[in-house]
Amino acid sequence: MSNRNSLLRGGAMTALVLVSMAVAGCQSSGPAGELTRIDTMQGSSENISSLSAVISSNPNDPEAYNVRGSAYGRGGKYREALQDFDRALQLNPNFYQAYSNRALIYRFMGNQASALADYNKAIQLNASYDAAYIGRGNLYRKAGRTQDAFNDFQKAIELDTTDPRAYHNRGLIYQQQGQHAFALEDFSKAISLSPDAAEPYNGRGLSYLATGDDDNAFADFNMAIKLDGKIAESWANQALIYERRGDKAKAAKAYAEAVRLDPNYKPAVDGLARTRGGA
Repeated sequence: MSNRNSLLRGGAMTALVLVSMAVAGCQSSGPAGELTRIDTMQGSSENISSLSAVISSNPNDPEAYNVRGSAYGRGGKYREALQDFDRALQLNPNFYQAYSNRALIYRFMGNQASALADYNKAIQLNASYDAAYIGRGNLYRKAGRTQDAFNDFQKAIELDTTDPRAYHNRGLIYQQQGQHAFALEDFSKAISLSPDAAEPYNGRGLSYLATGDDDNAFADFNMAIKLDGKIAESWANQALIYERRGDKAKAAKAYAEAVRLDPNYKPAVDGLARTRGGA
């Protein structure tokens, strides 16, 4: 079995301690980014009202409930979203998309067991549904079941998914295992599928940094900041380059911005403590 299809076991990270800390910091993604994958519908009150009008006219249409549930999820109204997905599944027990969507809401509500059951049911109903593999993979990854997560991302990719999360998240696992050549390839693919997303640039930059390619790493971190200047990780990663270059003043400034954005982001807090004073 090749390294492409199985994780290295017991392999040490080749990066410096600073890079290892940053990699650990980039292993999670926020709910908002994943909720956009439920549906393109915005969760605004105007859209909810429009969707409710559709349901009033078609009270037995499971797709209408699925779409409104997606909008509720986007708007952070998780209980309302669950009610709509429940209704969609009552009307159509084989509605695999609704199972996958409900699983994501369960995840954000902290009910991981129900989320896993729903992902499994979606895959049972449609073994070619890439979104369910990606969602379940994220569930496994955050639970520390790295090999199971890898297998699900791999399966989604084998299904020719165009969802950048599959490549990005598999890249994170390769990166965690020190397989930076594969990680770089996956992050680049994720960027090609979603060029306006900052996260893959951060991931690729860290693998560049781990392999000693500081120039490309710096370019990626700067691009991540350009795409979204409100992500603490991006500023902390930029600061890593300044710190490696010996420019503590610029490093401290970037770390400070990261701490301002997220006072609990430990790589930034620790970095600011190391570089404060700028000497």
